[in-house]
Amino acid sequence: MRRDGAGLGKDLPDTPWKSDDSRENNVYSPPPDAAEEQRMRTRHDHAARALAVTLGGGEERWGWAGRTLGRPGVTGDGRRVWLRLVSAPAGKASGKTWEGATDAQQAFGDLHGHRPALLAVHDEAEDGTVHRAELSEHLDQDVISDDPVLRVPDGLPAAWWTALGSALGTVADVTTDRIAVRQEYIHRALPEFLGVPAPDAITWTTAHGDLHWANLTAPGLRILDWEGWGRAPYGYDQATLYAYSLLRPATAARVRAAFPDLDAPQTWTGQAVIAAELLQTLSRGDNHELAGPLHEWADRLRARSPR
Repeated sequence: MRRDGAGLGKDLPDTPWKSDDSRENNVYSPPPDAAEEQRMRTRHDHAARALAVTLGGGEERWGWAGRTLGRPGVTGDGRRVWLRLVSAPAGKASGKTWEGATDAQQAFGDLHGHRPALLAVHDEAEDGTVHRAELSEHLDQDVISDDPVLRVPDGLPAAWWTALGSALGTVADVTTDRIAVRQEYIHRALPEFLGVPAPDAITWTTAHGDLHWANLTAPGLRILDWEGWGRAPYGYDQATLYAYSLLRPATAARVRAAFPDLDAPQTWTGQAVIAAELLQTLSRGDNHELAGPLHEWADRLRARSPR
């Protein structure tokens, strides 16, 4: 999910999902241009050869609007891996999102077993386009949902929630100059979409930046999609998970029980930002199913506004 207001919606992980859920309008599909689809497949094949990976058959996952393509494979020593290809114009193949996976590997490693390790990166340029292939460990766990919103009971044990809290604590302690949520966005979006001014003082921390149910696995916890991690208002990750749980009140309550700081004044901005972001998506015709509980939550946040 972009924080600059230029366009909301962020790639979901193109990990081998095993959920049977489906979406009426699937935006996680090949590019609408058949020629572009073929180019992506061809470049993915080239990257696999360059990284000495033998691609498996059957499984493949496209990212948002066909921007990324992921397929499973096996290395020469028999290790199961996942190869993800992302392409961008040469002038845009840099910056926070482009370097997110490599920066996360340097900062967190495998996050004590809770993040698929990045094993290798391979870049190629062709006709003004840069193709980046990221080779990662293949997941041995299922993602909890096939899109960000949780629609079914989660059934997660207490140990899973404990592991999540510990992992987010580790992330929060990392010092970085990466930005997940820009202060300029906060000062513009809160008045525009939530109807309240931004607070004078904001507590900042390091966050994953896109913590929803399609980026989490179970029964063992793995946190996926590290493109957008960086500094964000305190509580932003936990509030994001809460927001995407609103259709399942029991899980939403479990999120707040696992992260009681969501009731503290210091996390108000983190909650207000994700609420504003989702309200912005409603104005663009997305996430309409969240509208009712999202507006109710927004009302509660307005009542607690520090200004």
